[in-house]
Amino acid sequence: MNTIPRLHAGDRLCIATHNAGKLREFRELFEPFGLQLVSAGELGLPEPEETGTTFAENARTKAHAAARGANMLALSDDSGLCVDALGGDPGVYTADWAGIPRDFNHAMKRVEDALQAAGANTPGQRGASFNATLCLAHPDGRDMLYVGKCEGTLVWPPRGDQGHGYDPMFMPDGYDITFGEMAAEAKHNWSPGEQGLSHRARAFGQFVENQIDHG
Repeated sequence: MNTIPRLHAGDRLCIATHNAGKLREFRELFEPFGLQLVSAGELGLPEPEETGTTFAENARTKAHAAARGANMLALSDDSGLCVDALGGDPGVYTADWAGIPRDFNHAMKRVEDALQAAGANTPGQRGASFNATLCLAHPDGRDMLYVGKCEGTLVWPPRGDQGHGYDPMFMPDGYDITFGEMAAEAKHNWSPGEQGLSHRARAFGQFVENQIDHG
């Protein structure tokens, strides 16, 4: 049962991220609903240490830290790429594979090198999924989780300069282009009553149905 009140146009919501690409995707998704979005980064909130071993644990860590720090509702996303041939890696360590500062060209090459080492050379051996867990947290400690997943195949070399992270090497099932070649409106094609394409759009659709008064 949902214990957090629904959001309405004009309400403020903190997006618990310091990642510009992720914030841009959230602004695109939220654009129809008239909420006032502000990010944890824009508020100068510190980034909490993500020590969880699941997407849900890390999503909760980020959402609750932002909700307490901003004293307002906060929405976090913990997402990652899980590669079948690599036993689910990089998983919750998806961003870590990009190093510091983040270099996702390096991260994609690291995934490709690992696939080659595993002998995963054919499309059937290169299955992967993008996974997203959203957590909406209230300053008093209440929260709700919403989960989305998108299955696909990893290609090499990377293709396209859209999106962010591992998008240029991920081709979703049923498509012949990668997320990196896909316009934002196609990747985030969520609409009421329909399932979106991207992992984040799918989790977001559940969030909207349960948390936003959208008429």
